[in-house]
Amino acid sequence: MVATDFSREYPFSSNFLSLNAGRLHYLDEGSKDAPVLLMVHGNPTWSFYYRKLVNKFRTTHRVIAIDHIGCGLSDKPQNFQYTLENHINHVERLVEELGLKNITLVVHDWGGAIGMGYAVRHPENISQFVIFNTAAFPSKRIPFSINICRIPGFGALAIRGLNAFARAALIRAAKKKEHLTPSVRAGYLNPYNSWTNRVAHLRFVQDIPMSEKHRSYNALKQIADGLAQLRDKPMLIVWGAHDFCFNDEFLEEWKVRFPSAEVHYVEDAGHYVVEDAPEQIISWMETFFDGRAN
Repeated sequence: MVATDFSREYPFSSNFLSLNAGRLHYLDEGSKDAPVLLMVHGNPTWSFYYRKLVNKFRTTHRVIAIDHIGCGLSDKPQNFQYTLENHINHVERLVEELGLKNITLVVHDWGGAIGMGYAVRHPENISQFVIFNTAAFPSKRIPFSINICRIPGFGALAIRGLNAFARAALIRAAKKKEHLTPSVRAGYLNPYNSWTNRVAHLRFVQDIPMSEKHRSYNALKQIADGLAQLRDKPMLIVWGAHDFCFNDEFLEEWKVRFPSAEVHYVEDAGHYVVEDAPEQIISWMETFFDGRAN
């Protein structure tokens, strides 16, 4: 599925794990004996979002970057239950299959809830965190543009029919449009080129638990309650200042829950902070990792 027009942006070998839901695609770059970076993406991205970090850190780490079922190069089943719990289960299965230990967990967007869902289940297997604009706790805030896509019928037409979610993200989520070259834009859009292939985009939006009655609310609440056991683990937070979804309220919540975290607030970045500020992020991550090794 990787087209030639963005293959230079994504020069990695594909790996697959067979699940009941279908084949889960992931990257496994670097030495198997190196420290582990596990990168968990959100919606509507895929492992492509982390490509510059993967390319940089595969020389010093074993870098695993997952594509959730329904996303990227993973299978896109139409009748799968796209719930927070099931996505966490898939991360858990992959970690077990690969025998990953002492993980540095890297998360963004939905990857925060999914990745932290794994972390609270297996705190002994997580050494430290790198956090990009995300949440892992309930919130009453949801942007109007996302909430309207939860309306039955309209959401399917907009997201699955018109590809509005992925296309709008390329307009709103990144501040530095010069970074979004034609090949980069193709990389974000290519796996989501049909109604069928955009199923997860809609299901993720529908799975946002805005009330206690929602099917994923209890799973998210349990994750939030479990974060306290991770409080003393090293954490690097890099936050794009211009995020229409995860605004500064979410950052403040992270800082309250992890008061010792190292925080970098990127004034000229948006929700796709890794797209906007890759060089800065790589530098901060290298310093963070070096400090932990001393």
